[in-house]
Order: sequence, then structure tokens, then C-alpha cells
Amino acid sequence: MTDDESGDAERSPTPALAAQRDIETVYQPAEDSRLLAETAIEEIQSGAIAIDAAGRGLDVGTGSGYVADRIETETGLRMVGVDINPDACRQASDVGVPVVRGDMFEPFNSGVFDVVLCNPPYLPTPPEQEWDDWMERALSGGEDGRAVVDPFLDGVGRVLRDSGHALLLISTLTGPEAVREFAAERGLDSTIVAEEAHPFEKLLVVRFTPESP
Repeated sequence: MTDDESGDAERSPTPALAAQRDIETVYQPAEDSRLLAETAIEEIQSGAIAIDAAGRGLDVGTGSGYVADRIETETGLRMVGVDINPDACRQASDVGVPVVRGDMFEPFNSGVFDVVLCNPPYLPTPPEQEWDDWMERALSGGEDGRAVVDPFLDGVGRVLRDSGHALLLISTLTGPEAVREFAAERGLDSTIVAEEAHPFEKLLVVRFTPESP
């Protein structure tokens, strides 16, 4: 090891998660991505979520762009993605998804989307096990699994149209009832519209709609 490399090791004693596991810096489609995309498509095609020719959708934390691309291809809903990770923005753009680099809803005006989707990081992760890199941000939901879930529910009502819907993928590890109570406190009605069992958890897709005045 050179002196320069030794200095780098002292400054960064913990290797990046992506380097440690030899994986990418962008979360790639998995069973949760597929469940969210297929649920959204079914909700739109069945009319449970009604959209018109001018309808627009937002995929928050779009990652590779898989969810946004499938929804637009199979339903015609015009999708845009947003992600804070520049590598994710490049990958989504490469598959044809219009994408904005930004923090969740910050780049967008109020009341512009018919559908907002999110497959957030939802795995509860103790602070001592956190790693400061892009893949960790895509996987870790903080101590209670809700580090991204709660801000999503705090802000989604602002960008939804009055008749809009949000679809959020969560896990039973995230405390679904607590999530729904948190949403209700922010004026959002909720319905579980899809479930999928896995060995250590159940994945859920929850549809949120603004409460009627």
C-alpha cells in the first residue's frame, strides 16, 4: 500500500457498500419493483385509478427507471422519474424515462400528478450498520424502516391533483398500521391493494388518496 492509499484508508475506514459487495450504485429491479409496477398497471387498467389522456405520473426514487418505464409502456400514463442519485438518473434516462435529479417532491409544482409511486428503502437498519454510499441510501430505511416513507407521506399530498392517488410499497417490517396512521394524520385515506409473502416479510402496496373535504 502506498502512502497515498494509506491516507485514503485512514480517511475512509469503512469501504463503500457497492465496492464491498461488488454491486452497482443503482438499485436494480427486484420482486418489490415488479410488485409495485404490476399493481399500478392493474389499478390503472381496471379503472380503480382513473387517468385521462393528459394524465401524468411521478416515480419517486426511480432508480433504474424500471417501474416508470413499465407503467408508461403498458398504460400510456406519461411518467417522469426523480432521484437524488446521479447514477440512477443516467440509468433511467438511458431507458427513455424523463428524469429530474432532486430530493423527492422538491423540483415539482403543486397539484400536477395523477399518480405518484414510490418503492422506498424500507429495511430497518441500526445506525452502527449504516454505510454512506448510494446503494445504502437505496436499501436502508433507518432504525424503523420509515426514513423515506414518512417524508413521502408528508409531502405527496402537495403534488397530487385533487383526484390523484399515491402507491407506496412497504414491508411488514416497516409497521404497516403505524404507516397508515401516520398517513391518516396527514389527511390521506389508505387501502392495501396488493400483498406478496416472502420468507421473512410480506410486501404490501398501499394506495393513498387525499381525504374528501
